[in-house]
Amino acid sequence: MVGRRAVSQELLLLGERIRSQRIKLCPSQEALAEKAGISANTVSRIEGGQMSMGIGTFIKLAQATGADANELLGIVPEAGKKQYRDMVHRISHLKAAEQEIVLRTVDVLVEGLRQGR
Repeated sequence: MVGRRAVSQELLLLGERIRSQRIKLCPSQEALAEKAGISANTVSRIEGGQMSMGIGTFIKLAQATGADANELLGIVPEAGKKQYRDMVHRISHLKAAEQEIVLRTVDVLVEGLRQGR
């Protein structure tokens, strides 16, 4: 509990990842708030895991910190971040039809791994 509010582990982790990105970018919550067009109090509460946010606020924070949304959400494992970014970069330079082939292939591979093939 924080004050009288229950805090979820997911909100705490999201807040920590946003704080980490902010610290890399700028020293204060106020500076990030100004850049994102939200209040410093909102940044403080989000970083502390004390409030959830709408998708609009999440997008503003991701853009203001220059962070990948997946990274902020904790989807990319720490060990694979560079490899993930490199792969996304390489795929983004393919033609649309080639991107589709890569994505379908990855889907088949992931499904096979989940099923233990």
